[in-house]
Amino acid sequence: MSLDRLWNGWRAEYINGVLGQSGDPSVSVFTNILNSGLSDEEAYIVHRSSHAFAILNAFPYASGHILVLPYREVAHLEDLTAEESADVWKLVRDATLALKSSHAPHALNVGINLGAAAGGSISQHLHVHIVPRWNGDSNFMTSVAETRTLPESLPLTASKVRAAWPKGDQ
Repeated sequence: MSLDRLWNGWRAEYINGVLGQSGDPSVSVFTNILNSGLSDEEAYIVHRSSHAFAILNAFPYASGHILVLPYREVAHLEDLTAEESADVWKLVRDATLALKSSHAPHALNVGINLGAAAGGSISQHLHVHIVPRWNGDSNFMTSVAETRTLPESLPLTASKVRAAWPKGDQ
C-alpha cells in the first residue's frame, strides 16, 4: 500500500527557493538550504547552535516533524566529532521539550536512518527525526484514501516550535 499526500502548493515554492538555480546537486538538500541565503524563517530552521541545527521537515510525517543535523555533511554517527555529537544530541533533547510544549503530543518517535538501505532518502547528511505522535493519529484518510492529512502549515509550526524552544541549559 503506498501513501498519497494531499496537494500542498507551498512545497514546490519552498524547494525551488532552496534549490533553484543555485542548488548544488553534489551536496545534500540540507547543505543547499544552509548555503541558500534564505533566512531561518524562510528555510524553517527553528534553532541553531554551534555545531548543529534543527529544521522542520518540508515533507512531514506529522505536524511538528523536526530534523536535527550537524552543519557538516557527514553520513555516519562515527564521522561526527565529539563536539558535533554532543551538540546534535542536545538539540534532539531540546526539540523533544519544544514539541512537548508546542504541540502536546501523546508520544514522540525519535530515529535515524543510516544508509539508503535503512530508508535514508538523504543518506549523505546524517539527520535525526523527531516526530510527534497522538493516540489515534492514523485517521480514516490513511485507511481509505491512502493519504496523510497535515492540519498545520510549516510557518505556523515553526513559530510555535521557536516560541517553545528551551532557553539556555535545562
